[in-house]
Amino acid sequence: MTTSPRPAPASVDSALAPGEFAPDGTYLNTSAYGLMPRRSVEAVKEVAERNALGLRPDASYEAIGTARAAYARLVGVPAERVAVGTSVAALTAMVAAALAPGAEVLLPEGEFSSLVQPFVARPDLKVRCVPLDELATEVRPETVLVAWSVVQSADGRIADDAAIRAAAAAHGARTLTDLSQAAGWLPVDAAAYDYTVSVGYKYLLSPRGVAFLTLTEEAQEVTPPTQAGWSAGEDIWASTYGPVAELAASARRYDTSVPFLCYEGAARSLALVEEVGVGAIRAHNVALADRLRAGLRELGHAPVAAEGSGIVAVPGLGERAPGLERAGVRVSARAGYLRVSFHLYNGVGDVERVLSVVG
Repeated sequence: MTTSPRPAPASVDSALAPGEFAPDGTYLNTSAYGLMPRRSVEAVKEVAERNALGLRPDASYEAIGTARAAYARLVGVPAERVAVGTSVAALTAMVAAALAPGAEVLLPEGEFSSLVQPFVARPDLKVRCVPLDELATEVRPETVLVAWSVVQSADGRIADDAAIRAAAAAHGARTLTDLSQAAGWLPVDAAAYDYTVSVGYKYLLSPRGVAFLTLTEEAQEVTPPTQAGWSAGEDIWASTYGPVAELAASARRYDTSVPFLCYEGAARSLALVEEVGVGAIRAHNVALADRLRAGLRELGHAPVAAEGSGIVAVPGLGERAPGLERAGVRVSARAGYLRVSFHLYNGVGDVERVLSVVG
């Protein structure tokens, strides 16, 4: 993974975007879904009201373009290399469809299903899963594609991207990485991969129904836009009937029809992430996570080793999630772990609340 040096720790005494969020209780579940900021909620409500009155939400295509450009800046690629969609699984399916029969796809064991299933759904592909820390050494000459998440959903571990990408390059394999648990808090360079995918409803604070695909120019040459419809046309309004005369010259030809309401919210949410800054959010989230890890160790628990991660996973404590929920602390239970995830609306008080309930 290509990242910038870790910034100096930010103050974690309070949230980074006061006035935008008002969670009910202690919310520490961004890895499941992020909270929508107030500005996004208001934008969605406005468009919904226009729909209810029979008024066309003419700004919606503009909002899609705004969201595309903001996401491109956040992951370090030109907007022309970003396609929009609704889910990681659907966008990954286009990558899977481009592979020749018999191609080997290498994935980590325990990877999130949305990244795995599109390849498994093709029985003519050879899907091989290995432990995450062995992914780089398991790339073989016959491996055509290596796919993995930068930050693991179940336990927050950050993959050794540099080693994986180097191994893939040495064997001529393409790379696909899922940024769903990273984009919005961890600086990433999407240009370092052939493909990246990400949902918007986690650390990008957008509604469900927002997802992004990035492709290098070379990847675009070998990946047919198998889900293209009229919105993928170079001239959208001239592409509404019959075969699309001309697909978009940019990655927009991979666009799928998207829900306008969701992208109206996404445009505002991504703007907020940019305003606060990924570097500041990273320092904030990791400082809180490190504080929780230290407190858990003092209580006799052993969190998963995940240096530099804003996500904390504790083996054997997954069954404590319902009790924490009853105490007003929203977390997740994943693969037997108690998973706690921090974001810009959390503070030290949230850490202390978890420790008091667990203790």
